Amino acid sequence: MAGMRTDAMRMVRRNKLVGMWAADKMGFSREEAKAYSDGLARDALDVDRNDILATIRRDFHEAGIPVCDEEVQEVMTASWLQAGKPTKGADASDVAVVQIARTLMK
Repeated sequence: MAGMRTDAMRMVRRNKLVGMWAADKMGFSREEAKAYSDGLARDALDVDRNDILATIRRDFHEAGIPVCDEEVQEVMTASWLQAGKPTKGADASDVAVVQIARTLMK
């Protein structure tokens, strides 16, 4: 069970990181980027909305930004690796990720 929770928290954190990358590419403001990445983080644990590649592909298409699946997948992989690393002290985004994951795992 602990492994499943760890994987879920890692997936939430990965989606948050990918969301921040995507938001930057789409030119979102800081507040918009936070809201967008938080939404992707929540989607990580929702079976009906957890296809982050499809979500980002659609959002980039709607924003008129060309991006290939390989680029998104590279960012997703790098973010997955980064999400698995221990953090050097918590910051507000780490606290948000933990809270999102805890709420969704109940």
